[in-house]
Amino acid sequence: MGKTNVLVNDALIKNALKITHMKSKKEVIEAGLQELIKKKTRDLLRQELGTFDIDISLDELNRLRSDQ
Repeated sequence: MGKTNVLVNDALIKNALKITHMKSKKEVIEAGLQELIKKKTRDLLRQELGTFDIDISLDELNRLRSDQ
């Protein structure tokens, strides 16, 4: 693991530490990067898959879900 020095807004770090109850700045930054990667991966997947119409009723969908 490499060492990187960055200037980060102190208020952002303080707020993130407070609401997440994480113990270190490193932990908060790594969690934030992981969330960013997950979000961007989902966004890219949505772009690649595009949209499609599905011809199924809500009742049929619920029935399919209950069969699992």
